[in-house]
Amino acid sequence: MRTLLICAVILNSFVTSFSQNKPPTESAMDRFLRYVKIDTQSAEDQPAPPSTKKQLDLARLLESELKALGVRDVRISEWGIVYGMVPGNLPDNSAVPTIGFIAHMDTSPAVSGANVTAIIHKNYQGGDIVLPNDKTQIITVAQNPDLKNLIGDDIITADGTTLLGSDDKSGCAEIMTMIDTLMQNPQIKHGNIAIAFTPDEEVGGGIDKFDIKGWGAKFAYTVDGEQLGDISNETWSARTATVTFRGKSTHPGTAKGIMVNSSYAAGDFLAQFPKTVKNRPETTEGRVGFIHPYVGNLDVETSTVKILLRDFDITGLAGQEAAIKKVIAKTQKKYPNVKIEYASVLGYLNMKEVLKNYPQLTDYAIEAAKRSGVTAELRPIRGGTDGSRLTAAGLPTPNLFTGGHNFHGKLEFNSRKGLQKSTETLVNLVQIWAEKKE
Repeated sequence: MRTLLICAVILNSFVTSFSQNKPPTESAMDRFLRYVKIDTQSAEDQPAPPSTKKQLDLARLLESELKALGVRDVRISEWGIVYGMVPGNLPDNSAVPTIGFIAHMDTSPAVSGANVTAIIHKNYQGGDIVLPNDKTQIITVAQNPDLKNLIGDDIITADGTTLLGSDDKSGCAEIMTMIDTLMQNPQIKHGNIAIAFTPDEEVGGGIDKFDIKGWGAKFAYTVDGEQLGDISNETWSARTATVTFRGKSTHPGTAKGIMVNSSYAAGDFLAQFPKTVKNRPETTEGRVGFIHPYVGNLDVETSTVKILLRDFDITGLAGQEAAIKKVIAKTQKKYPNVKIEYASVLGYLNMKEVLKNYPQLTDYAIEAAKRSGVTAELRPIRGGTDGSRLTAAGLPTPNLFTGGHNFHGKLEFNSRKGLQKSTETLVNLVQIWAEKKE
């Protein structure tokens, strides 16, 4: 009992001391509401980042705000990545590793990010939330049990016609507010802090151009997670497969005996999935991987289907490829005149294989959350982050929560508390690195 009492007193002192800090010049919520108005939706299958030039609208805004806060070496690369460095305030900054924080600027291609109208549901008192401009869009308590922890909070949603952009403009706002807080409170001790905002995280290309060496961080964190307390050192291993069906086109008026319509084979191929592929996104959760046909094109001459393969164990990807090839073989037998081709590319690997060697990264993050009054735990991400590739490239980068929910859809939401507590966690985290000096 005595030990518990001492721990409670220590935790309370951290929370109290944070509340006594001078507030930032602008809250994370106000920054967030400004950022979501900027359409930054990325696009697939573009030759180089940024896949959409409109992402640079946010990049330029963040660049100007970083400079206004006194961040050094602020620049936008030719690939649309915003870099900066917050100087440490220790007697010897070299005694502490330079820690990086990364958020991505783009929003998912899955749902429009244009003309976002943010709705603030003040002093939420429970119950389902009906989005006003499309009343079929309902954030239910049954499907979002974390709403029960947000009673009295201000919930932020879109109006039901677009996504909100919490993924990952929440992270952008929280990192910017962390910097603002540190600048307002020079008594908060920290080492050098590298900052980066990336394009095209949602389509997987932006991080390929990241200047790890020039950025200067020894370790980093992506601020791209969901509900308060979720810290992740594990992601999927991922491949993307493309199945191509090649037929023969001719004028339909004289097509008898000549035309081979590839779209029939592609349609039949897809129709087999519900019966033959058990592990699909709509049937899995937790640590169970999936196979997910997610986009395609139907045409007489050439049809294509793209498929996501996801598993926490890389050997599971091999089994998933084998399962797809079995479906291809059945389809090929049924449509012998259609040529079917299969190809796949590796997207990213489970970052846990590297991060298990650096347990302090997540240990410090959990401690930072506790100091902010947030109960934290490690959870694997059923997805990927920029940190997946950065970790594989030699920069260990776990993922931190942002307070958000329901990414990539019209039911996305965050809250004032989510943004505030995530920001407090970042501020506490840089202090812990300064304290530990390792």
